[in-house]
Amino acid sequence: MNAQAPTGADLCPLCGQSNRCALETQRLTGVQQLPCWCTRLDFSPDLLDRLPAEARGRACICQACAQRRPGAQA
Repeated sequence: MNAQAPTGADLCPLCGQSNRCALETQRLTGVQQLPCWCTRLDFSPDLLDRLPAEARGRACICQACAQRRPGAQA
């Protein structure tokens, strides 16, 4: 896990890679997107607790980090 949250709502705050969030793409471009993968996934409280405070509510977690087993390193 990175010591500092990456900047940009299109980057995962845990690993710094693109989060590929269709909701963010639609917000940025104004172009209608298909439903995002993130709307069909439950984010565990343990995963959300790993987010840096400055990233909470500002950037989506990427699918790889969201599906990573608890305790696994990003």
